Amino acid sequence: MPEHLSHSKRFGTAQYDHFFADAMAQIHAEQRYRVFADLERMAGDFPRALWHGPSGSQEVVIWCSNDYLGMGQHPSVIAAMTEAAKRLGTGAGGTRNISGTTHPLLELEIELADLHHKEAALVFTSGYVSNQTGISTIGKLVPDCVILSDALNHNSIIEGIRQSGCRRIFRHNDHRHLEELLRTVGQVRPKLIVFESLYSMDGDIAPIRRICDLAEYYGAMTYLDEVHAVGMYGPRGGGIAERDRVMHRIDVIEGTLAKAFGCLGGYIAGTATLIDAVRSHAPGFIFTTALPPPICAAATAAIRHLKVSHSERCAHQDRVQRVKAELNWARLPVMASGSHIVPLRVGDPAKCKAASDMLLEAHRIYIQPINYPTVARGTERLRITPSPCHDDIMISQLVAALSEVWDELELPRESAA
Repeated sequence: MPEHLSHSKRFGTAQYDHFFADAMAQIHAEQRYRVFADLERMAGDFPRALWHGPSGSQEVVIWCSNDYLGMGQHPSVIAAMTEAAKRLGTGAGGTRNISGTTHPLLELEIELADLHHKEAALVFTSGYVSNQTGISTIGKLVPDCVILSDALNHNSIIEGIRQSGCRRIFRHNDHRHLEELLRTVGQVRPKLIVFESLYSMDGDIAPIRRICDLAEYYGAMTYLDEVHAVGMYGPRGGGIAERDRVMHRIDVIEGTLAKAFGCLGGYIAGTATLIDAVRSHAPGFIFTTALPPPICAAATAAIRHLKVSHSERCAHQDRVQRVKAELNWARLPVMASGSHIVPLRVGDPAKCKAASDMLLEAHRIYIQPINYPTVARGTERLRITPSPCHDDIMISQLVAALSEVWDELELPRESAA
């Protein structure tokens, strides 16, 4: 390469770095820089893990995992994954179109369709991708479609809607406001209502039946995100819609394999025609490598187990109620929640980070701080997710540690519930 071109390249690369430095300076100034804990999960000993921190490796107890039921360490799930890896190898070998549609993946889609009593299901590489590409594709395939979105929908939903076109936002869980918007749009224009069954930062639950009533009256399709509810609620783990006996009224159900099922991936379930249309048109499905067979086999094992086993869900609800009761007794600010999500309001980004650091360093308890933009400014919190594996001693240690941290940081003790 000529010397003048080589010099120009070096100069051209360096001059952009200050943009990235400025962006990070802004993050630090707002006291919302995210530090990722270096954790080594211990199969068979969840929720314990090794934390590789500044002073070396130390055992900690995780209180914020999305492996809600501990299925990531369940013997049948691990066995299914290892057996599939030995038999089929580690990777899928391609996209779904080019050699990546393995038999375990098809078995997984059949299992998911059955879980939600739908004609078909389609698996994506993550729950984020299933929302982003699923919603955008559906919106583009329906001419002049208006998508009505709950104000607190997940970023993956928001991005999917942005890519598809027209969006109207209704106030969070406000079915009256939703009806006002539906009335404005009118009966004739195609409509899609997109909402979540369980909102993961507040732990509150959508009025699914009311929304279905409005959808049927105004001729709208419904798209329900059950990411934080599948495996957790309902007789077979079908989610809040199954628990509330309204699953048959939802047109598209979206879920994840990465939380209650302890694996990786996302999916949508609906009519065979809709699923086939998304399969044939969605770039986020067509142009990416398929999930590896071992992951598919593990997810299928987890789903099959939770369809028939109730012990995990029962034990989980017992632990959740115990944690809430103990925190309320200690006058810690538990935000009201009708689900397994237990948020503790802090309301300040610096103190939220400090509380998390103190819990980890002094008490060997890991709870990640939740700051803007995940939640609104002024509503920063610690988000606790009990599991069936958290015993009474762990709960007592958690409450004692939080009480000590709250006092040291002079945080308010009155309950926010």
